[in-house]
Amino acid sequence: MDSATSDRAALQATADNGLKIVVVGGFGVGKTTMVRSVSEIRPLNTEETMTRAGEAVDHLDGVQSKTSTTVAFDFGRITLDARSVLYLFGAPGQERFWFLWDRLFSGTLGAVVLVDTRRLADSWYAIDRLEHHGMPFIVACNDFGGPLHTEQQIREALSLSDDVPLVECDARDRSSSKYVLITLVEHLYALSRGTAGSTASSSAAATRPETAPEKTPEPTP
Repeated sequence: MDSATSDRAALQATADNGLKIVVVGGFGVGKTTMVRSVSEIRPLNTEETMTRAGEAVDHLDGVQSKTSTTVAFDFGRITLDARSVLYLFGAPGQERFWFLWDRLFSGTLGAVVLVDTRRLADSWYAIDRLEHHGMPFIVACNDFGGPLHTEQQIREALSLSDDVPLVECDARDRSSSKYVLITLVEHLYALSRGTAGSTASSSAAATRPETAPEKTPEPTP
């Protein structure tokens, strides 16, 4: 089991409100990287080195250079205010660990579906399971330098309705990852007020980060 280091200030030990968010998506889309980049505590990572034995069951198309993988979940924590914290869980991406997802979804307010636009089909299962559970979610396209797609092309490929926020991000960049989470929280708030359709696009535009990237590199396995 591996834990990434962090020099950020520790959070208070107690909080009145704990809000649970899950980051899901296909294998190698950057879920662990996003949790690491945005967590204000030392994140818990259940990563193990990939072996030849796993090549027969894991689909490595597009991620041949990946050397480690999450085998349970990632966990991070973020302060919202003096009394509220966000608990962030990153779900494992390989098909053989999907049975864990339903348990991770328990008590979850909403989810981020992290997408690699080079492998859009890998996101279908995540969206299907979230819709099955009736869980609100947004879609974040992680920047892997692949071919450019319009928002409409991505929505059509993933069969996304117009009221599901779709944003771009760089999971290595803390401000970009925070923007994704802010978009989700605002989407959940809009849903609770029955105004999701009218606020999704405007809230995303208003919170898009203007600062230069603050990238957190992947640790060497």
